Parts: sequence; C-alpha cells; structure tokens
Amino acid sequence: MEQTTVEKANMDIVRKFFEVGPSKGDLPAADALLATDFALHTPLPTPGPGIEAMNNVITICRAAFHGLHVTIDDMMANGDKVSARFTARGVHKGEFMGLPPSGKAIVMTGIEIFRLRNGKIVELWGEANLLGLMQQLGVVPAFG
Repeated sequence: MEQTTVEKANMDIVRKFFEVGPSKGDLPAADALLATDFALHTPLPTPGPGIEAMNNVITICRAAFHGLHVTIDDMMANGDKVSARFTARGVHKGEFMGLPPSGKAIVMTGIEIFRLRNGKIVELWGEANLLGLMQQLGVVPAFG
C-alpha cells in the first residue's frame, strides 16, 4: 500500500526530530516539532510534563552518553502515527539513572511510536532495551 503525502511528511518530521533532538541536542529545533500539548510516555523517569519532559530526557541522555547518536533502523507510517525502530550509540561518561560513569561504549535499541497532528508531534510512546543497556553497563549480569 502506497503512503499518503501526509504519512510521508509525518515520517520526515520524525526523522528530523531524531536528528536534531537526541542526536544533536538542539532543543529549540526539537521543540519546534512538538505540539504545545505534547505528551511523553516512556519508562524513563522524566521530571516535568510535556515538552519539558522531552527536553529533560534528551538532556539527561546526552549528558550521560558522550557522542550520543541515534540511527533510525526502520520506519513506517499509518494515518497519523509513525513507528520507528532505532539504535542509540554513545559512551557512558556521565551519571545515568543513579549509575556513575563507566566509560563503556553502549548500543541500545528501541521502538518509538509518534502521533502527529497538523505537522507537529502530539504524543510519543517509547520502549527501549533498558535491560540490555544495564547488562552493557555491568549492573545486571548477562544471561546464559
């Protein structure tokens, strides 16, 4: 099934969000892609509501993982929703979730679902492989 013009535009917005937000830390550019009533739904502890929560997640992750870069591995759109499977890479050089810096390189995968309205991201649901991340950081033993 061929994507609509709106679905393609929504995918471009999500792609740009990953590029300017998590990968570059350009909060004003990322904020410009979010609706004023934006809502974030992730397993990470995020102080503040809405856009403030998103900015906190980006700031905390970029401070914890030096050189953080997020690559989109797969993306699809259906109506007002865009799903993206991603891989994040960086080096643990700052505190993260109470863990002191380990200096270890990390690779973390996850999936995020975005809902867009009128060219803005209204909601983001995110699930990341935090167990795998904790194993890489040596907090949780690897299985088997």
